[in-house]
Amino acid sequence: MDLICNSYANDSDDEPEPVTDERFASGIAPPSITLKRSYPGPEERRYKPARRPNPPYGSYSDPQTSSSVSVPISVPGRYVSKRERSLLASLSTVSNQNQDSDLIQKPSVSSPTVIGSISDSEGPQHVLSSVTHRAKGSSWRTESPSRMSISLTGHTKAVIAIDWSTSHVHLLASAGLDGAAYVWNVWSSGTKKVRAFLHHNAPVKDVKWSTQGLSLLSCGYDCTSRLFDVERGVETQAFKEDQVIGVVNFHPDNFNLFLSGGSKGSLRLWDIRNNKVVHEYIRDLGPVLDVEFISGGKRFISSSDVSGRNKSENAVIVWDVSREVPLSNQVYAEAYTCPCIKRHPQDPVFIAQSHGNYTAIFSTNPPFKLNKYKRYEGHWVAGFPIKCSFSPDGETLVSGSSDGSIYMYGYKSTELIKKLKAYEHPCVDVAYHPVLPNVVASCSWNGQVSVFE
Repeated sequence: MDLICNSYANDSDDEPEPVTDERFASGIAPPSITLKRSYPGPEERRYKPARRPNPPYGSYSDPQTSSSVSVPISVPGRYVSKRERSLLASLSTVSNQNQDSDLIQKPSVSSPTVIGSISDSEGPQHVLSSVTHRAKGSSWRTESPSRMSISLTGHTKAVIAIDWSTSHVHLLASAGLDGAAYVWNVWSSGTKKVRAFLHHNAPVKDVKWSTQGLSLLSCGYDCTSRLFDVERGVETQAFKEDQVIGVVNFHPDNFNLFLSGGSKGSLRLWDIRNNKVVHEYIRDLGPVLDVEFISGGKRFISSSDVSGRNKSENAVIVWDVSREVPLSNQVYAEAYTCPCIKRHPQDPVFIAQSHGNYTAIFSTNPPFKLNKYKRYEGHWVAGFPIKCSFSPDGETLVSGSSDGSIYMYGYKSTELIKKLKAYEHPCVDVAYHPVLPNVVASCSWNGQVSVFE
């Protein structure tokens, strides 16, 4: 009777204290009572170190809440008292409040593509003043750069395309076979590589700036073209195809349209507003090497690799954009492919870089005749995707070369003006600055990007 009274007298939910009774001193208990483990004797306690008290069975101390609060753990089949239920409810409320506050107060983490500032305020004063004066209509003429002034390092494999921004002229974009598309703040006194777009999971083949804002378009071996917001450092759209995309180019009058050409010979005009193909230009072509708009965007020229067919037909084709039909497919009759097509900024002509180690000149008016009396010779292509471009005033043609040099020709005379030794490896792409008359950017087969002044 005393045992029953003592049990109900303990109103706590904890385990009752051991009953000290002379009947249990001998270690013999009545058959109806189940004894707990006997307490250790003096000899056992003498040689054991002191232990920290364990939390009650079925509970766990959460270090994120409080070191003195035990959080009960729900065990199937175990009785949960009112006190434990109230404790669980209060802890759950506190935990939810902490999570909500974390979501609100957690600072925003910048995108991993954002490395530095794209502001032009860090550039040297002579560059800023030159850009300002030129923008006001200065009549400067193109000059020939004489030395390498800036080296931009970061690519680990060949860089095969570069492009200056025409709206933010201190920014240069590059595309490499290492799968990266970088944006460089060329004259920054701090970090020059300011954006790193690593969204392609294969080599990047081409990169182009949009004429509207800070948008950049790239394409590559992962069969996608990708559009990036350079200011925020994020990818905004991806355009998937069934072929490796080798070249992209924005429409000159509508920045919402761009043209892509791929390894299966397909040419597609995309509308970025709905991520759909507006026009598709189908013909029995080899891999598309380059595309260029002419006639205000009403026509475009494509260059294809047809060397495997042992015929020059379709090597260079002039297309009508809206009707999706070729206007001429026998523009270039020689048995060479052309890795680069560029139109002149003023005159109705375009040029084609030939694997015959020269650059040919054509008319942009029907019947798109080849100029048989003029060509730019002296540099070497030798199977590399060597590119060329005109200066903004159209007076100079600059070309890369497989011997690692930069070649500059007079547009009208076709004579070699200057030769600059740039790299030990092939110089793949070159581009005149859109504003500064004496600045040329270039890239090489070993991953270097340079600026010459």
